[in-house]
Formats: sequence, C-alpha cells, structure tokens
Amino acid sequence: MFITDRQTKIVELAKSAGRVLVDDLATTFSVTSQTIRKDLNDLCDKQILTRIHGGATLPRSNENVRYDARRQIAAAEKQAIGVAAANLIPDNASLLINIGTTTEAVSEALVNHRELMVITNNINVANRLRLLDEIEVVIAGGVVRQSDGGIVGEAAVDFIRQFKVDYAIIGVSAIDPDGALLDYDFREVKVAQAIIANARHVILVADSTKFERTAPVRIGQISQVQTFITDHCASPSIREICLQNGVALVETSETNAEIHSPSSFV
Repeated sequence: MFITDRQTKIVELAKSAGRVLVDDLATTFSVTSQTIRKDLNDLCDKQILTRIHGGATLPRSNENVRYDARRQIAAAEKQAIGVAAANLIPDNASLLINIGTTTEAVSEALVNHRELMVITNNINVANRLRLLDEIEVVIAGGVVRQSDGGIVGEAAVDFIRQFKVDYAIIGVSAIDPDGALLDYDFREVKVAQAIIANARHVILVADSTKFERTAPVRIGQISQVQTFITDHCASPSIREICLQNGVALVETSETNAEIHSPSSFV
C-alpha cells in the first residue's frame, strides 16, 4: 500500500485538527476539490481516515488504524526510532519484542547483531529474524490476530512469564499527557504488561503521532520504562515525567539522537 506525500500531510492535518474539510484542503494544497475528494476517498478506503460530510476525520478512538496503513504513517520516523533502539541492544542479549509497526522497525535494525535470543508475540518479527543465523527466535503461543499477525490471549501471557530477559521493546497505540500508555485490544495489553514485568530494561518506542491519539485500554505508565525513544517529544508533561522518574528520553530528530536524563543500561 502507498500513500502520496500530499495524503500524508492530509493525515497529519487531521491529527492536528481532528478533522479536515475538502474546501480548506483544496486551498491549502492549491488543487481542485475533485483531487482532494479522491485523496480522502483513498485514505478512507485504506481506513486511515473516516469520511464525513464535506471532509474526513480520524477513526473513532476505540478503533485502531488498519495494519498496512499504520506501516505507512510516519514510516521514516519509525525507521530512525528502530535504528536508535537497536543501537542500545548489545550482542549476546535476550529481549522481548511485542506487537506493533514500530517494534517491527526495531527488528529490521537488528539484522547485524550476533548471538541474540528474541522472544516475541509478533509473527512479522519472527518471520524476519528467523532467517538470521545469529539470532534465536522463540515465538509465543496463543490466538493469532488476523489483522496484524499479533499473538494474544492468556496462553501468550503465560508463555511470556516464563522468561526474564535483558531488554524489552514495546510499542503502544497512544500516550496521554499524564504518561498513560494506551492500546485498543485488552488481550494485547495483557501480553504487553507481562513483557514489561519480565524485562530488566524496558525500551518504549513510539513516534510523535502517538501523542495525538487516544485508545481505551491502559497498559501502564511511562514511568515504568527505562528508555523512551521517539522522533520528537513536544509534550512538556511527558518530558517532566521522564525527568522525574529517571527515564532516558531519546529523540531521533535531534542531532546525533540526543539523550535526555539517561538511565543506566543493562
């Protein structure tokens, strides 16, 4: 699936304002209303936006964007976040990786690591890393979610609880200003909570669009992680929470991926 640069900007405008209108977009981009309607129809067909009279809006907060559409949103930012997270993982380490397009970007950046043990409930991560001789992949059992290949449910939770790993890589669907980490599927949340509880060092990976979204199920608090990697944190409250709780904040848009208030790594 591909979305154009203009469509990407339309999505960003929808995230900022909550909705976009055809006439306003036509003026902003100096194109015809017909062109904008086609853009909106394409984005709605991909379930990135929802059509309303005269424009479009973001999907309801209790619905996640379709998997292949999520991969296209902030793709370059996710790639940079993935590289930054992989740079924190040493060779000869064990790690847990959960469901998400950003955590998958981390797995893509691990290809040159040696002697890793990766436990995951993400089929896409397992399929990518199983081809590498230097990485042992252990995959959780449970219900496979058709939409994105995530493995969820009590069986997956029980499986994760068998391990105590060096690092965990977790993604979320939304981050509230009070530091709450949120997602859409309570079954996925249970697995994420087990991953957090069974890692010595938790690395949260989330691009800045997650500050603009909301979701109905609480995973936990940002204070529970040791490192937070994002492209840019424009939230003063999140910065303060990280500072007060010793969470290392890594912003990949900063020169050399500047680290603020670093905590100790394993």
